[in-house]
Amino acid sequence: MAWLRSIVDRMAGITRERPSSTEREERRLACRNQHHSFQILLAANSRALELMSDVEEVLHGGRVFGMSFVRASCTAMSVSVYNVIKHLDNIAPGKYQQLFSRFDSIQTQITEALAPTRTKMNTDRVVPLEIVDKNLADVVGSKMANLGEITSQIGLPVPAGFVVTVRGFDEFMSQDGLQEEIERLIQATKVEDMSERFALSAQIQQKIMETKLPEKLEHSLFEQFDILNKRLGPNLHISLRSSALGEDAVGTSFAGQFRSLLNVDRDTLADAYREVVASLYGLPALSYRLNRGIRDEDVAMCVGGMAMVDSVAGGVVYSRSPVNVRDRAVIIHAVWGLPKLVVDGKATPDRIEVSRPHPGESVLHIRSRVTAHKTEKYICRKEEGVVLVEQPEEQIDAPALGDDHALQLADMATRLEDYYGTPQDIEWCLDTYGRLYILQCRPLARRDSAEVVPEAATRRYGEPVSTGGQTASPGVGCGPVYRVESDVDALQFPPGSVLVTRLALPKWASLLNWCAAVVTEQGSVTGHFANVAREFGIPVITGHTGALSTLRPRRVVTVDADGCVIYPGCVDDLLQRGKPRPDLMKGSPVYELLRQISKLLLPLNLVDPDSPDFRVRNIRSLHDITRFCHEKAVHEMFESNMNRDQEDCASKRLVDKGEATQFWVVDLEDGFVRPEDGNSVDISNIASVPMLALWAGISAIPWEGPPRVNTRGFMSIVAEATVNPALHPALQSKFANRNYFLVSRDYCNLQSRFGFHFSTVEAVAGDRPQRNYVNFRFAGGAADYDRRCRRARFIGGILEDIDFYVNVRGDTVLARYEGFPKDVMCTQLRVMGYLTMHTRQLDMIMADAEATSIHRKKIMADVEKLLSPQSQ
Repeated sequence: MAWLRSIVDRMAGITRERPSSTEREERRLACRNQHHSFQILLAANSRALELMSDVEEVLHGGRVFGMSFVRASCTAMSVSVYNVIKHLDNIAPGKYQQLFSRFDSIQTQITEALAPTRTKMNTDRVVPLEIVDKNLADVVGSKMANLGEITSQIGLPVPAGFVVTVRGFDEFMSQDGLQEEIERLIQATKVEDMSERFALSAQIQQKIMETKLPEKLEHSLFEQFDILNKRLGPNLHISLRSSALGEDAVGTSFAGQFRSLLNVDRDTLADAYREVVASLYGLPALSYRLNRGIRDEDVAMCVGGMAMVDSVAGGVVYSRSPVNVRDRAVIIHAVWGLPKLVVDGKATPDRIEVSRPHPGESVLHIRSRVTAHKTEKYICRKEEGVVLVEQPEEQIDAPALGDDHALQLADMATRLEDYYGTPQDIEWCLDTYGRLYILQCRPLARRDSAEVVPEAATRRYGEPVSTGGQTASPGVGCGPVYRVESDVDALQFPPGSVLVTRLALPKWASLLNWCAAVVTEQGSVTGHFANVAREFGIPVITGHTGALSTLRPRRVVTVDADGCVIYPGCVDDLLQRGKPRPDLMKGSPVYELLRQISKLLLPLNLVDPDSPDFRVRNIRSLHDITRFCHEKAVHEMFESNMNRDQEDCASKRLVDKGEATQFWVVDLEDGFVRPEDGNSVDISNIASVPMLALWAGISAIPWEGPPRVNTRGFMSIVAEATVNPALHPALQSKFANRNYFLVSRDYCNLQSRFGFHFSTVEAVAGDRPQRNYVNFRFAGGAADYDRRCRRARFIGGILEDIDFYVNVRGDTVLARYEGFPKDVMCTQLRVMGYLTMHTRQLDMIMADAEATSIHRKKIMADVEKLLSPQSQ
């Protein structure tokens, strides 16, 4: 150290030459550069910790996120951590070079984890359906694999067809760099925002429709069509159905989220294929994957082509009730013509319930039948495609399916359930020759009612607003009514509202994650929308006549989907009966990927700076790197300043009213009134405007020490210290209670540590309001995570009361205040200084409501004093 070297020199009679003015200026420049690097390091470190808090928050659940969030978080965190390393290297050149290779190793692991997991398939581009079975699910998708299995193994009738495989899809997406462009667009979009997601969907679908099919794929596609045409006769028309990887799987049906096109001929085959592929990036599909935590790159779009059936009637059959596990009946929904009206939720169909045999019986029998008023139907016309026509008068109130065919269909449904071992959701049609065909089969999405349905149907909680319809998805929800009748309405949908609409269209499924409940005037329990709603756990009533006219916009209602009743206001007793909504993110592919990657990001393994294990070779996460670099940077700055001559640029210990404090000050430039030759600086010699304001708050009201802790609070601290070695007092850094100000006239950065608590205040308070800001970060604590989170919300609430923008993430408080004149900024900084001192160790009493209330009243009273004109 400079002062020790001076004493030794005098004792030894050594006279050293004083450095020249040039040498002195070079030393000062080196000092300023080092302090500048330290300042940038602190900012990068703060940003990295903020990103880590964000990742930790989403892993605690309750927030929807996609791969763009995962990639953006990893990229931003890596950039910030690299900057931390680089500027530590500027502070101590060459001393910590191993950090770069350790960072590269962790970064390589993150990159490998983010790489797509799906491998390229060496199969034909297009294969006939007759060779397909469940073993080819990864080649042709679950939907077409199921249909191949049904016809080849179970022997049930399925229309003949072919499938464009994963290989065909991959070759198409590689055409003209299409996949790379899609990935670029997705990464540049905040997909969590509905309006941005809508624009992204339109952009990607347009690019897909503009991309030519590769020559070999186009040849294979037409070749299979021609083989089918030769086999079935001239003028073949087919349906093209999506069969994406993961579609129709247990728990992720993708029901109605992709396009299926009917009545496709040879001339429109290529365009129709592109249209089905483009639906992979339609708004409903993008929203579904986001809400279910499914990676875009893991969903390849296979496409099945099947010969059109001249359908007299069609619909959906459930092998069990989707809303009542105690009901063993097979439930059939039927309409005239194509099944499209049923699956799209555009009509209320006939409903037939078929009972399974009782013990000792061997035959199915019809339990009940409700015939709907059916005024329209979809049919195929070779010249016009699929058209909606008026129903002949004699068919409007006639059953679309007779008893014999109903029993035959129920038998097929029970056979499929027995084969797959789980209830099934089956789309079917009946041709002009009286033959039944299976068009689709997938596991049934079920969500049991919170109570027995008959009881739900008879209970009442006051006078209802309206009643009627049927339970499409059970449960109870409360919120303001919001009508959706167009895409514009959907883009403006307020989260937490009750969606009221005429038709239960599949595209409205993109709103389900924001819905408290749904009421539709038409539709049925078997529609695609109802299917997805049961996956999401959203209460839905369909077929609720007059809903749009009865339920006024913005009126708060409680929807009892179990009893098909709607009440005014929020009925708390009824809401408590409802089942909690499932957390669809937890356990999803995207969630699990982030959870795995977080092991390379979040764990803090380097906890004791004085331990021989606090070394680069023991770094296993980006958090370890920030911890190591921050500790070493503080150490290097401290050592550098202590080893420099005081007139170069040393940190000075702050003195106030003649007493030395635990704060050190580094003058970046113009932070002192006059140069300081000694090892300390008096507060009267500080010129930094924001530091003086902070110090005024720190010293305004003496801290009375930690609050008294009850037994539960004490045990919380003991428990946390047991599981988190970083909180053990013996493992704290020797700089744990040293606090550093980096200052210039208009700038201040305070890095403050008091025991287990960490806070950062960065501020600019100058003459240009548009450049003024205060950034505040507070984290840590000795209590358990829940109490620390409560303390964070406690501090956040106080800051919000004085107009800070606040973001509380777990146990971390991030706050910002900007754009105001210097005097306003200084007032807020006084409050910030006060809170830095007086919120320490409050986490210990956060579970005690009375103690929390007392401390909040005291703190707010003190804050009011600091904000009053008399204290300025």
